[in-house]
Amino acid sequence: MSTFRLNTRLLLAASTLLGAACGDDASTEAAVIEPVALKNQSVTPPLIRSLIPGVEVYSLISSDDQLPGSPSFVFGGSADGAAFMRNLDGTFTALVNHEDNFAVSRIRFDKTLKPISGDYVVNSTAGRYRLCSATLATPEEHGFGPLFLTSGESSEESEILAVDPSGVANTPKYLAGFGRWNAENTVPLPKTAFPNRTVVIIGDDDSSAEGGQVGMYLSNTVGDLDNGNLYVLARTDNNTRERDMVVGQSYPIQFRQIQNQRTITGRQLNVATTTVNAMRFARVEDVDYRKGSGANGREVYFTATGQNNTGLNADYSRTKYGRVYRLRLDEANPLTGTLEVIADGDDKTETNVARLFQNPDNIYVGQNFVYIQEDDNGYGDETHDAYIYQYNIATRVLRPVLELDHRRTESDAALYNAVGGRPAGKAGWEYGAMLDLSTILGQDNAFAIALQPHSWRADKYRGVDGGTLRPNENQASMLVLVKGLPR
Repeated sequence: MSTFRLNTRLLLAASTLLGAACGDDASTEAAVIEPVALKNQSVTPPLIRSLIPGVEVYSLISSDDQLPGSPSFVFGGSADGAAFMRNLDGTFTALVNHEDNFAVSRIRFDKTLKPISGDYVVNSTAGRYRLCSATLATPEEHGFGPLFLTSGESSEESEILAVDPSGVANTPKYLAGFGRWNAENTVPLPKTAFPNRTVVIIGDDDSSAEGGQVGMYLSNTVGDLDNGNLYVLARTDNNTRERDMVVGQSYPIQFRQIQNQRTITGRQLNVATTTVNAMRFARVEDVDYRKGSGANGREVYFTATGQNNTGLNADYSRTKYGRVYRLRLDEANPLTGTLEVIADGDDKTETNVARLFQNPDNIYVGQNFVYIQEDDNGYGDETHDAYIYQYNIATRVLRPVLELDHRRTESDAALYNAVGGRPAGKAGWEYGAMLDLSTILGQDNAFAIALQPHSWRADKYRGVDGGTLRPNENQASMLVLVKGLPR
């Protein structure tokens, strides 16, 4: 599962190569963008609904759309990590991970956001792994790129890939310098956070004996993704138990080095984390940083999606229902900082809104708000379809604002709720990337969101990426647009 899902992530930037300004840190010299009118572009209705007034939702592309410039192209299933770029001629390009296809699609939109053509820049043969969340690194925001950094999550032996958004298909670079992880997202911090350095945060979606880690790749050269060092997050007091941390307290942390990450196996890397007393989280999912300034860029948020309190978590030392964390890195030294829990799904106190958590997964962080997206772990006590929660950084107020719409009472219910598909009851669908498109579209508070309706399946969705590893993967998925949520 995206479980992925940066981001989900998380995960917007506009490409320098393609001539656009980037996210909330857009250059003041960027050209004025003529607003793009938002409207439904897909034959599929938006499979999401707002829980609050003033929010509009529109369809963008789905697996049932036939694109005029490439009639044989089919948008794959389990849409997850993504990026969106404005081209010099006013058209747009998106890259989308299709997690269970092990593939990355590349879709082109005209100036009105109508999808016109698509291909697979990475098919399953080249992708090799389940590709979860992703981040587009750009010169404007990160000091290097454009590169689409996408994370393999098939096992602890998976690799992290770098994809050229406009490059030749099926030629990703596998980043040995980042080590092998069961990775969910790989997020370079903005260049203003630590000037003249490359700092990349890695989320490890692992539920093994060693737990999930928060990793850091650090190089003293901007854009160097090969020769830096690898570290993992640890508390300075060497306590590795996740649930020993509580909301309302701050814990000193440091990142401790893992030696020889380029040549050791993922199993050896996991064992090495225990020798440095790394924190053992219950599946570190998506990662994102706060927008708006260099200081904000040193403020990193991540989710631990949780794992059942049985087996390796029988002592309930790790979260079951999920948590959200804030990591503040020291300005002078990115290897030190503080960690705090800002939302705890295991606290079932009636006044705690996070008690509703059904395993937070992807996350988007703006300047003032955090958006937390669910992917339930199927414990059987689900009470709602997957929410997106809004967390106000200043007031710490948390509330659900969006919910996936399974259309169970509509005439087309059977299409999206296939017999034998996941799930039988509430929940079971999940989100992928949530991308801030405000600057690119000239529409304030506009987002694209990837949706994974896991029970939307059919034979016509099989083998759409053209690769050899996932010929029988038969899910469908979609992207939607949402306007009206503050950043």
